Amino acid sequence: MNTDLLYQLALTQVPNIGTVHARILTDELGNAEAIFKAKKATLEKIEGIGEVRAKSIKAFEAFKEQETEIDFIEKYKIKPLFLTDEDYPKRLLHCYDPPTLLFYRGTANLNHTKIISIIGTRSNTDYGKQMTETILEQLLPQQPLVVSGLAYGIDAIAHKFSVKQQLQTVGVLAHGLDKIYPSQNTTLAKEMIATGGGLLTEFRKETKPDRHNFPTRNRIVAGMCDATIVIETGKKGGSMITANLANNYNRDVFAVPGKATDSKSEGCNYLIQSNKAALIRNGEDIIAQMGWEEQQKKKVIQKQLFVDLTADERLIVELLQQQQQLHVDEINLHTAISSSSVAAALLMLEMNGIVNSLPGKMYSLK
Repeated sequence: MNTDLLYQLALTQVPNIGTVHARILTDELGNAEAIFKAKKATLEKIEGIGEVRAKSIKAFEAFKEQETEIDFIEKYKIKPLFLTDEDYPKRLLHCYDPPTLLFYRGTANLNHTKIISIIGTRSNTDYGKQMTETILEQLLPQQPLVVSGLAYGIDAIAHKFSVKQQLQTVGVLAHGLDKIYPSQNTTLAKEMIATGGGLLTEFRKETKPDRHNFPTRNRIVAGMCDATIVIETGKKGGSMITANLANNYNRDVFAVPGKATDSKSEGCNYLIQSNKAALIRNGEDIIAQMGWEEQQKKKVIQKQLFVDLTADERLIVELLQQQQQLHVDEINLHTAISSSSVAAALLMLEMNGIVNSLPGKMYSLK
């Protein structure tokens, strides 16, 4: 039995402990097992927990019930992702309410350097379909990871076009991985996994796609991406919720304008008018506003400099190419170079304009 996973699953089931509280506890105590084994007095002293929540943790006994979930996870080769796991979508950790535990079927890197979400109405027009496919086609050279909700309409169009173009795409679900909703997208879901994408959810098996689960799902779509692109939507609905969440998470939001009289574009027009989204006409607008062309130029320069790096410097650059940013301790851990050699290599990389030194002893590639 996977003990770590047992406690992680249990943590998501404790009454009065939501995602915010679970993160506070994890940050303070390190892992789920430590949370359950901590003394009540210790838990009570943690800011935001208090007596009631501490009592809920100590009174929790439904560990046996978690074993059936573990059986399901192992049987279908699902990858559980806890807050502290290396493969957990790091962008979600910049949100105040990241999912405590995610369930993932797929091979796409959820910490890809460029991740976009494409969202919109379930009852799209031909204009919405055309704009979705045109934008994605123009973004192909950037090879972003495309995220959406596997719903009818714009979501499905974005997933299907991505699959067709061998572009990795991930569907975020409002239910467990024991089903696909809507069922008509079952074949599409399998194709997404087969072409290097995947399916992601924070819901356990046998969780139905109830109405209240969709806004919960939408915060993952908004939070795990660099930019949210709204193609067609009315002024109310899931796409508007996702766009507002993306704004709250300080993510870039883009919207495709439509006719002033078109109800399917009313939401997009409102987002643009209220300065909650930047107006875009095509994929090139997204590339320009995200600064991806400039990033591409810098990568070319880095490749040219790469040949002149020492072995230690090359190791550090390769590591930072896989992550957006890393603490110096993490660089020490993953490179197995002495701390003095890491410090010397980082200094040279910074002087040569290859690495940025960030606050808190964090480093990133320029």
